[in-house]
Amino acid sequence: MHYPPGSLVLVAGLPGAGKSTLLDRLYGLRGDETLPVISGDTRVIDSRQSRNWWARFLGPLPHRARVPLVQASHVWRIARAMSQGHAVVAHTRGTWPHILRGFAWMARRRGGEVHLILLDVDARTAREGQVARGRVVTTTVFARHVRRWRPLMERARSGHVPPADGVTVLDRDAADRLKAIRFDEIPDAEGPAPEAL
Repeated sequence: MHYPPGSLVLVAGLPGAGKSTLLDRLYGLRGDETLPVISGDTRVIDSRQSRNWWARFLGPLPHRARVPLVQASHVWRIARAMSQGHAVVAHTRGTWPHILRGFAWMARRRGGEVHLILLDVDARTAREGQVARGRVVTTTVFARHVRRWRPLMERARSGHVPPADGVTVLDRDAADRLKAIRFDEIPDAEGPAPEAL
């Protein structure tokens, strides 16, 4: 998949959909990093990096209390990399529209773009993914994600999710076939052809 230089590409999906798994495969992440990973001029930012960094200091603090710190750090790291002019590929909770609006505003101030890659995985498969990785969100939290995800996917299937400049929907098979994300040209408005995956 190809994007303009300096773009922000957000990989979004339900918890357990395979966002981190995709980044691991494309960029060789191990999952124990505490800082964004540099790949050429691209910064690869997964929320695990912030979670791992804070884990050294928060000790016995309950998970619920850690989440705001981890998410704030994750968003700040993405914003910082964007402000420095880097292309960024980042894991995100795609169900937070205010975060997307903020990133789009930042990108346009620098003449850049924001693109979404949405992993279209049903709720049951995503739940199984959580169990497999050993990190299961509560039923209430997961239900909230599902409620927000469904309308986002309906808009995405029309090919446009404002304020993102482009959106590509990948099912699990297509995500598994994706070989690279490159920042060298303007993407096809209709998304990549199957052979490009």
